[in-house]
Amino acid sequence: MTQQGILIVLSGPSGAGKGTICKELLRSYPNLHYSVSATTRAARAGEVHGTNYWFVSQEEFQEMIAKDDLLEWANVYGNCYGTPRQYVMELLNDGKDVILEIDTQGAMQIKNKFPEGVFIYIIPPSLNELANRIYKRGTDSLESIKTRLSCATFEIDCAQHYNYVVVNDLVEEAVRKISAIITAEKCNAKRNTLLVNDVCCCKTAES
Repeated sequence: MTQQGILIVLSGPSGAGKGTICKELLRSYPNLHYSVSATTRAARAGEVHGTNYWFVSQEEFQEMIAKDDLLEWANVYGNCYGTPRQYVMELLNDGKDVILEIDTQGAMQIKNKFPEGVFIYIIPPSLNELANRIYKRGTDSLESIKTRLSCATFEIDCAQHYNYVVVNDLVEEAVRKISAIITAEKCNAKRNTLLVNDVCCCKTAES
């Protein structure tokens, strides 16, 4: 029987570098898949259904909530976003690892429903460095930057609810640490009960 894949949940404050780390992990691990979210917002130019998002109606999304078909969901500025349970579980049951890049609220929803997931919180080396990164991006207004920074301390405090904390000083080093976490988790005894049983059965058969 194929060993179930690992669900990796990545969170961190805005500017911590989650997106960059996620892209590097996906490039490094062929067996790692990015979870596609469902959303009620309209598709933007160039976005493809099933690749960027699963685009659904408000009624369809509410039905998914009612049927508990979402591992997590949230309403963001009038549009709903969520992680389809079936899509993730099909990948995991096929032995593929899945990574989600979501906020702490969504991560805690998933932790309640799927506690065997691996929850990793990305933090910057300092709040000053976090501020520098957000300013350098040049994509946020000054008001938005102030709001993000004011929320950062509260968000980082949520790291205590995760399994691992990784400081993103250098992307390559952060990716190396997360790679080590994935390797360790794949060797976790609880994830390898089937393997242990198979070995024991083989020994019995040979005797």
